[in-house]
Amino acid sequence: MPSQNDEDLKLVHIPALVAVLLNAETKKGAPLTEQEVLGIRDSSQCMAMPLDVAVELAEERGYADIDPENAWDEWQSVRLELLYGT
Repeated sequence: MPSQNDEDLKLVHIPALVAVLLNAETKKGAPLTEQEVLGIRDSSQCMAMPLDVAVELAEERGYADIDPENAWDEWQSVRLELLYGT
């Protein structure tokens, strides 16, 4: 069986990072700070999986997760829509 190399793997947050951030902001009752978003990202569970499996997981979820490398910027782009439907 061929071995996977790092280029074939994708880190996937489980549960989805966007869902964890949404839950944290809802519980806080105020916008998360950049430090909070990055702290949540860094302490959330993630798993390395083949890219095709990661794509299948996103399809099963029904939505794509935010990119952990751009967590702050992507969170700012989606949070208002998720929280307020705007």
